[in-house]
Amino acid sequence: MTVAVEARLARAWADAGRGRPARAALAGRRVTVLGLARSGVAACRLLRALGAEVTGTDARRPDELADRRADGLGADVRSLAGAGVRLQLGGNPPEAFRDAELVITSPGVPVDHPALVECRERGVPVIGELELAYRVTTAEVVAITGTNGKTTTTSLIGALLAEGGRRVLLGGNIGRPLSGEALAFPDDGVIVAEVSSFQLETVDRFRPRVAALLNLTPDHLDRHRTLDAYRDAKARIFARQTAGDWAVVNADDPGAAALAGRAPGRLLWFSRLQAVREGAFVRDGAVTLRLAGTERTVGPVEEISLRGAHNVENVLAACAAASALGVAPERLRAGIRGFRGVAHRIERVRERAGVVFYNDSKATNVDATLKALAAFREPIVLVAGGRDKAQRFEALVEAARERVKAAVLIGEGRATLGPALRAVTAVHESGSIAEAVAMAAALAVPGDVVLLSPACASFDMFRDYEHRGDVFKAEVLALPELAP
Repeated sequence: MTVAVEARLARAWADAGRGRPARAALAGRRVTVLGLARSGVAACRLLRALGAEVTGTDARRPDELADRRADGLGADVRSLAGAGVRLQLGGNPPEAFRDAELVITSPGVPVDHPALVECRERGVPVIGELELAYRVTTAEVVAITGTNGKTTTTSLIGALLAEGGRRVLLGGNIGRPLSGEALAFPDDGVIVAEVSSFQLETVDRFRPRVAALLNLTPDHLDRHRTLDAYRDAKARIFARQTAGDWAVVNADDPGAAALAGRAPGRLLWFSRLQAVREGAFVRDGAVTLRLAGTERTVGPVEEISLRGAHNVENVLAACAAASALGVAPERLRAGIRGFRGVAHRIERVRERAGVVFYNDSKATNVDATLKALAAFREPIVLVAGGRDKAQRFEALVEAARERVKAAVLIGEGRATLGPALRAVTAVHESGSIAEAVAMAAALAVPGDVVLLSPACASFDMFRDYEHRGDVFKAEVLALPELAP
């Protein structure tokens, strides 16, 4: 296929718009999906449902796909062959991309992957699964990004919109690929999507009706290499918005506030510390909205069941986003009162002999762990470690000096976290979560908290943070009761 033909096909896809035209433009097209984790599998199935000729490729062999996931992903990948997907496993050979008219890449694949670079040079469009799902539906989108708090805020916005009577599809980086349900989702619903910097690198026409930026601190520098590149990736959430759209930004976070000028839409600020011109804030102990010059009280902060000041910020962001789509303050209050948080985010697991165990496996960076530590007044036995993503640990060391009575370290992070934390607390090392839970339980006394908040990624020992958190919870629940 010549470069001229490929460029013409690229323009046809780019000009197709959203919804039915985009679906029709995929029929008969040769599409390659790079990366066959959850989002890649969902993209393959969506494309086949629309009549595309699909090749799915992954560097892992079939046995590695099956062994890596105990939740059946290996079987899912194999089932793609039965759906007419041509599989290229155990590598990404040139023939998997040679005739492609469109390439869908999974978030875990770096944008500078040689195959993607070569496709772009030939004029072949390269987009992510998020962009694909967005293009085949016309439902309104609320998108949430930030270094921390995305999952809680995304889930809460979904709950608030549902409380306001809207049909909601919750997905994205939260662990539920949007491609899996985009075709069946009604156009009058609202897609609420958690989006990561990896996903934002590969969007093109993605235009959220409401885009929320919660905070921005250094993370994923092993992938983005510089803070500026990470910041630019996050700012892409605003790139396609227009003056008729909404941008929700944290006024208390310098990193987020500095990007507000890149948002062409109407700004809604949120702040835990100060009143804002337009948006959500705390006044006299109550969540307050100021929209179009009118202030209305949502409800007391004390009705928020989630622990930690950072969760007050998440509630404020969610209220601003949901109110932009017309949810009334009384419905916001009802939704907040009924919300009990999400798994793996300061999730209470069990109390045993006066010690409470919490699962905060979603804390995959230092800033997230700092927020978790600040949520407790009790002495903490911290379980931490994993792949450290080229982070600095000085702030964590200072927080541990005041709050952590002992640390149990796992994974690769033992080599970097251990020397740092030994200056301020007792450090123990463990080769597994089971051993770490047993150690932490032995170190804790009544009135203490055992907190899994790793400050690191999970990929050295687990398939993802959810797997890590699930294993932790299982081990905690398996601890024998102690005699009174």
